[in-house]
Amino acid sequence: METVIPTDVMRRAGIKVTVAGLTGKEPVQCSRDVFICPDASLEDARKEGPYDVVVLPGGNLGAQNLSESAAVKDILKDQESRKGLIAAICAGPTALLAHGVGFGSKVTTHPLAKDKMMNGEHYHYSESRVEKDGNILTSRGPGTSFEFGLAIVETLLGKEVAEQVKAPLILKE
Repeated sequence: METVIPTDVMRRAGIKVTVAGLTGKEPVQCSRDVFICPDASLEDARKEGPYDVVVLPGGNLGAQNLSESAAVKDILKDQESRKGLIAAICAGPTALLAHGVGFGSKVTTHPLAKDKMMNGEHYHYSESRVEKDGNILTSRGPGTSFEFGLAIVETLLGKEVAEQVKAPLILKE
């Protein structure tokens, strides 16, 4: 959900999205046995950058894999140095901590990732469903995936476009 819903929301807004596979283009088995087929390998996707936003999805294993990837570190450091938007949801923000990105920012995570994220006091924690501080946008988990995707759209394309995308989604207010 933390990958598919924001991707869908961004594509509804007309944003070109590349879903990059950390280890290639092979289908990725998610934590609930859902398979996602990447558009490109991370290696190939890097060649097409820079990007307006780099999105880190959640899931404990996924976040761990992102946290351990030197390529992800390079991408995040480049995005941060360009003041490009970095968005992370659920346990995904822990990859920011692992790579030393966004220190000093106000962030949120899945409740189970809060203690790990606050280790070292590099961030200010928020209980908000979506938190944006400068170029760091974070969100809590599966139930906030629509809000997260819409916040990315609003940041990149403005509130009016985000409202146009939101209306037909029939989200509960």
